[in-house]
Amino acid sequence: MLEIMIWDVQHGSATYAKTPEGKHFVIDLGTGSFVGDNDEFSPLLHLKNNYGITSIDEVIITHPHTDHLDDIFNFDKLSPKALRRPKHLTEDDIRKANPDSDSDKIDKYLEINDRFNLTIKDEDNPELPENNGGVKFHCFTPTNCGKSNINNHSIVTVIEYLGVKVIIPGDNESASWKELLENSSFVKAISNANILVASHHGRDSGYCEEIFEHFTPDLVIVSDDEETDTSVTDKYTKKANGWTVFKRSDRSSKKRYCLTTRNDGEILIKIGKDSNGKVFMNVSIV
Repeated sequence: MLEIMIWDVQHGSATYAKTPEGKHFVIDLGTGSFVGDNDEFSPLLHLKNNYGITSIDEVIITHPHTDHLDDIFNFDKLSPKALRRPKHLTEDDIRKANPDSDSDKIDKYLEINDRFNLTIKDEDNPELPENNGGVKFHCFTPTNCGKSNINNHSIVTVIEYLGVKVIIPGDNESASWKELLENSSFVKAISNANILVASHHGRDSGYCEEIFEHFTPDLVIVSDDEETDTSVTDKYTKKANGWTVFKRSDRSSKKRYCLTTRNDGEILIKIGKDSNGKVFMNVSIV
């Protein structure tokens, strides 16, 4: 079974995935908990202290904005084996994109970036399905947009297992979505996707009408801490087919179209086969 946790990390992004063969992936390093009113919540330390995980097989950082890097000082405590990030961004690009007050986090990111500089052998690559129990990780990095807005250089990861697809972007805006749509491999990867994590925390700037020509999601998930005047959850709701979502606290269920971490807390997705060999996708909230 594949498990994917979308953490509630306030205005940030953090995802954890565990593959059927027990490979551990982390996508982005946001911190805090809006529903739990806990600014100190660290997904990395939670994995270590509550899940007993001592090593992460791969960390994917969609792009180096600090709301995706806030947990960076706990990075080495889980001894990641591999790191994927937009390597084409220079130190100057990254520093200009972040406030001077966050320079310590950027320093740490750049130190880690320089350290992870070896090519991974195929037999050690956790992204390959033969190494993780059959999960495909399709990763795409837009590179052509102006670097004054590094949102448009965010890695998009499509996680695929048993024909079920979950799209996890960073803060891509319309320009980089349209660049990616020119790539036939990207179009193939997102086709018939089941779950979309909304880009740029569900803001209007991250919404791209054209991607929905290639899939109609069952469910859209928004990671944010409060609704703003640029939130477009209503647009995403209208694009979704809807999916039955369970509450873990009382096992009640309801058909939902768009989930938000600000209202629903951490969101758990499980994909596998039942005792009859039928593929299932189970989505639950706190």
